[in-house]
Amino acid sequence: MARRNDHSREELHEMALSAAQILLDEQGVTALSTRKVAAAIGYSVGSLYQLFKNLDDLCWQLNARTLEQFQAEVNAIPAEQPREIILGYGRAYLEFAHRWPHRWHLLFEHKSQASEIPDELQGKIAGMFEYLEGALAQLFPGAEADSLQRSARTLWAAVHGIAVLASLDKLFLNQPALEQQMLNEVIGRYLNGWQQENMA
Repeated sequence: MARRNDHSREELHEMALSAAQILLDEQGVTALSTRKVAAAIGYSVGSLYQLFKNLDDLCWQLNARTLEQFQAEVNAIPAEQPREIILGYGRAYLEFAHRWPHRWHLLFEHKSQASEIPDELQGKIAGMFEYLEGALAQLFPGAEADSLQRSARTLWAAVHGIAVLASLDKLFLNQPALEQQMLNEVIGRYLNGWQQENMA
């Protein structure tokens, strides 16, 4: 068992989050526990509670890390036109959910009645929507803020639904790249419909 002063608080915090992420990736959401994370880094459970309030707090911080990683990938998408930005977001979402299924499941499955979502995580969630809102604002410069917020969440919900059903193999059509086709259709038709409304 490592001694508490073998690592700085910052080093131990990073070790714990990295170990928890590996545990999550390899064994899934139900495998996460402070005992397993502590054992993976060679410290006591008590040492973890010097860094995290509880298991909820550890999960919230893992979720913040997941959203930070996703946002970095979205920001790297080489797109200039707002439609391409939105489509690129959707493709990145599907790919990320496919590549890191357990991280994505934790993000949406973790619930706590005892703890509120931390401000840092709330901010990263808002950032995920603000990216879409910014692209929509370019496409529809006259749209009001509440309309942009609602539309960003509508598009996200549609993309998320496709990602979830694809991960469960429940799209019920044996076609190659079906989720990509569905993604293009749902985003394209939604944006076309909004444009037609504005032209009417």
